[in-house]
Amino acid sequence: MDQNQLDTVLVTAYAKAPQGSAMYEVYKHAGIVLEINAANHKIINAEFTFITELAQDFFKRMIIGFDMNSDLQVLVKRIESHYFAPSTTSVIVALKAAHKRYHEKLKQTEE
Repeated sequence: MDQNQLDTVLVTAYAKAPQGSAMYEVYKHAGIVLEINAANHKIINAEFTFITELAQDFFKRMIIGFDMNSDLQVLVKRIESHYFAPSTTSVIVALKAAHKRYHEKLKQTEE
């Protein structure tokens, strides 16, 4: 395993996609996968269950570099201000679940 990979963790989370949306028809869920630098808590890569490459790329650019130790509400507001789609709430729920999972695992490793 590459030394850089040892410095990162992968966190996943899901939320139910809104019925009738393309995301629901294809995936049933809004999924998020975050690669986070364990030393500085910044998101270094991200993937979502979006149908289009444009949506994937847009979200990656929006959240890469975000510090998971900072106020998540800042990122939530950024998403609400720049992403206008039926799945906005589902994406935010998945993001919050990933944030919670990340911090729970950090706390476990510190004990």
